Amino acid sequence: MLILQRHYLKEFFKLLALIGIGLASIFSILDLIDKIDDFMPSRPDLRSLLLYAIFNFPKYLLYLLPAAMLICSLFIFSQASRNKEIVAIKATGGKLKTLLYPFIIAGIVLSIFAFVVGETVVPDFSRRSNDLKNTLMKKEKKLLFKDGTLWLKGTDGSPVRIELYIPERKLARGMSIFVIGKDFLEKRIEAEEAEWINNKSSSAMADKVQNAESLWRLKKVTIYDIDSGKVSKISKMDYHYLESPDFFSEEIKKPDEMGIGELYGYANRLRIAGFKNTKLVVDLNSKISYPLTNFFMIILGISLSMKGLVGKGLFVAGLGLFISIIYWFTYTFMLSMGYAGIAPPVIATWLVPVLFGTVAGYLFSKIPE
Repeated sequence: MLILQRHYLKEFFKLLALIGIGLASIFSILDLIDKIDDFMPSRPDLRSLLLYAIFNFPKYLLYLLPAAMLICSLFIFSQASRNKEIVAIKATGGKLKTLLYPFIIAGIVLSIFAFVVGETVVPDFSRRSNDLKNTLMKKEKKLLFKDGTLWLKGTDGSPVRIELYIPERKLARGMSIFVIGKDFLEKRIEAEEAEWINNKSSSAMADKVQNAESLWRLKKVTIYDIDSGKVSKISKMDYHYLESPDFFSEEIKKPDEMGIGELYGYANRLRIAGFKNTKLVVDLNSKISYPLTNFFMIILGISLSMKGLVGKGLFVAGLGLFISIIYWFTYTFMLSMGYAGIAPPVIATWLVPVLFGTVAGYLFSKIPE
């Protein structure tokens, strides 16, 4: 039995490496092809283009690993069943579930592997990919974002710090503006809150500032005049030298660029400030639920194969892709329901994995000995 277990495990991991790496490479290259027109004006060298594809590889490997595991488990054990190897094992008194225990352990290990990759490698490589994309598209990085805190430069060159930015509200909390003179800091402007104001409808200020249609309105402002030492406080102040929220949305880290710790810290800071960002909570839960899909998929593939519910070669691959597409469609649909606030974040992220896991567990329990 041990020899057979080693044989099947070896074949499984060989096929998994081939399919997983192959699919992730194809999708990385397709992503590069999609962006190539944007990169060409800067005449990038081959090394930069290859690096862009490499940086995207872990992300696609993480997304496609469940499908690869399902296809591999279906193929390995459907082939064994078709070659009457399962019948031979039963005839010699072997227990099928004993044969399959190493694959359960492999599913757990690969789920942990997916979690670690999603927590460490993918965020780092996603940041590198975006930085390289900005370099190739000749976009200067003007913003630093960490745990919800923003550091950037105003259009007049003044450094600006925003303690907490709420994208959905186009609202900033704890804004500090450092006005630099010729040789030293002239003023420091502190605002408890800053709101993006659209001046298209009623804007007297727009008449005074040429081509101004919108601006940031600072509230509860304290101005420190460094030269004179004076401190003045005003209730409101318009600030024209900060980029629009559209710029923030482009530059702020996406969830796939953040690990669970950073994502949780950002969501927690928003919650403490009185803002509940449902999308961040959904993304946080999905970073935990999605890696478990690998375990459920390998169990499902084994169970379907052992019950003789699959056929040969291309049919096996097609069935694996079909089940994977159904899973991905229903999972992303539930995520969308969570983003929209229609379904609670826990339900949106865990319902589909739990349903597939339950079906896989039931079919596994019914494998005939």
